[in-house]
Amino acid sequence: MEKKLIYLDNAATTRTAPEVVEEMLPYFTERFGNPSSIYGFAAANKEEITKRREIIAGVLGAKTDEIYFTAGGSESDNWALKATAEAYGKNGGHIITSKIEHHAILHTCEYLEKVRGYEVTYLDVDENGNVSPEDVEAAIRPDTVLISIMFANNEIGTIQPIKEIGAIAKKHNILFHTDAVQAFGQVPINVDEMGIDMLSASGHKLNGPKGIGFLYIRKGVKIRSFVHGGAQERKRRAGTENVPGIIGLGKAAELAAASMEDRMKRESELRDYMIQRISAEIPYCRLNGDPVKRLPNNVNFSFQFVEGESLLIMLDMKGICASSGSACTSGSLDPSHVLLAIGLPHEIAHGSLRMTLGADTTKEDVDYVVDCLKDIVQNLRNMSPLYEDFVKKQAKEK
Repeated sequence: MEKKLIYLDNAATTRTAPEVVEEMLPYFTERFGNPSSIYGFAAANKEEITKRREIIAGVLGAKTDEIYFTAGGSESDNWALKATAEAYGKNGGHIITSKIEHHAILHTCEYLEKVRGYEVTYLDVDENGNVSPEDVEAAIRPDTVLISIMFANNEIGTIQPIKEIGAIAKKHNILFHTDAVQAFGQVPINVDEMGIDMLSASGHKLNGPKGIGFLYIRKGVKIRSFVHGGAQERKRRAGTENVPGIIGLGKAAELAAASMEDRMKRESELRDYMIQRISAEIPYCRLNGDPVKRLPNNVNFSFQFVEGESLLIMLDMKGICASSGSACTSGSLDPSHVLLAIGLPHEIAHGSLRMTLGADTTKEDVDYVVDCLKDIVQNLRNMSPLYEDFVKKQAKEK
């Protein structure tokens, strides 16, 4: 009998929805025309791309011609930061971001520091991963050209005070970019109400295909082309359009917007149930991220006396897919920069587990996962000399 798969790594990627696949398929075969060609067969695809642009713009409260298709969130982040640095460099050389951004932002900032001579302020966060709007304003200098703060953190799920930060940016006449890869399609976003000038998103985080994303650029923001060549994407991003990907992203955005309210309610209830059970039934654990201002599907815990990698392997043996806050699986011995930024010591940060729920996750799945987790954590602790010493010390103190 085949082992049941319980997929709890939806922050890493999601299953492409069947309706999305169905809508994409014709554009690989009978509707294969290049949208830049002038004959009707191909020009029809240009119209279809415009329709999807309209759908995505509608989800954000943006204008249709403010949506630029890219290959995904990382490209969108790179474009926003590098093109702003290039276009506004004469106004100054300072960028404000946070210590818990995705590496697509952090590594781009490092590049701008080392290669372009920019100065970057990396803001601290509190123990729940919140960026303080007051800290953002205090960091502003006469030469600040961009503030880039993520909408919601990909590891601990904390949702940032984007509207407040947007208002501060507007007050000081500074561009504001947000990496909304984890938030778009998951929580309501309105770019005008929140004062967002640029926003990055990716298709495969909301049951769309991989290899497609977009950058929202507010009209009037003077950033330049990122890919030079043809006249695609209003001359700002050259290259033949990924028509099937754009069709899929548009459908995924449409489905996400239609189901958002019900999905948020359902996932939040499951998330809170899972958090409550883990907190009550597994000792020496810590919830990471803001308990309230949190993505509806995100659960992240650190377990003392446990290695995150061992936890993942043993969960995998039970048919459970999750991820760790620790980067040790990628060959690094350092724990997650996000967990260190919220103040966790290395040894606790190494024992972290992120579980992100999806549309298919049931209460029965959550119960099974928590039951397995209890056994696995206890078994791993029983093998830990540190835990043995801790128990002995506790017994003596009693």
